[in-house]
Amino acid sequence: MALEILRKIGLSDGEIKVYSALVGLGASPLSKIHEKTGIERRNIYDILNKLIERGLVTYIEENKRRLFQISHPNKLIGYIEEKKHELDKTKEEIEKEMPSIIEQFKFKKPEINAEVYRGTEGVKAVWEDMLNYKEAYWIGSGRYVPKKLPHFFANWNKRRIKLKVKWFNLFRAELIKEVKPMPLEYVRFLPKEFSVNPSVVCIYGNKTVNFLLGEDFFAFVIENKEIAENYKKYHKYLWDNVAKE
Repeated sequence: MALEILRKIGLSDGEIKVYSALVGLGASPLSKIHEKTGIERRNIYDILNKLIERGLVTYIEENKRRLFQISHPNKLIGYIEEKKHELDKTKEEIEKEMPSIIEQFKFKKPEINAEVYRGTEGVKAVWEDMLNYKEAYWIGSGRYVPKKLPHFFANWNKRRIKLKVKWFNLFRAELIKEVKPMPLEYVRFLPKEFSVNPSVVCIYGNKTVNFLLGEDFFAFVIENKEIAENYKKYHKYLWDNVAKE
């Protein structure tokens, strides 16, 4: 698979090599990545950390082992959208490669999946993934990402509206005078007892995400149909019986 175009968006040769290896391997420990790439283990750690910071790679802890895997390949398109005026040609090239990358990504994913994302780029990667689904359900929203990442959110929200992705947003009580619903957004407000830490839950598709959006950005994603269905029921109960318009 031709992934050399990734150099045009700022990836080093080592980052391209590790990312390419993970596309083929799926979730893998460092030892397998070392075996596949031939890069020294200590250098692989540095490369993986850089890819995690970019939101292109995530990891899970499984049986006391850390397994690394690529985040959804659509993150590449989202990254380019932010710099569209600079990278139009690269976007076209990556879009040609995307079906092949996504096909391998889907093939390698386990049936039950959990992923950890850290930092702003990691959180952006999760938001890019949301655009693959037609609805998202939020519990405890505080408009954290729009406030802290306004340029990213403005671009992202235009794409959300174009794709007709609906939001069902349960906000913190203190935002009742501040929030104005956006297109395709339906809002209600939770009691003040729900306003504690800057922690938000989002459910979309079969995924449930726990966000921490304070000084540090963190997201823990669980992909499991039964868990997502339960959280949607929690959301519905709060929406119908607890929240206010």
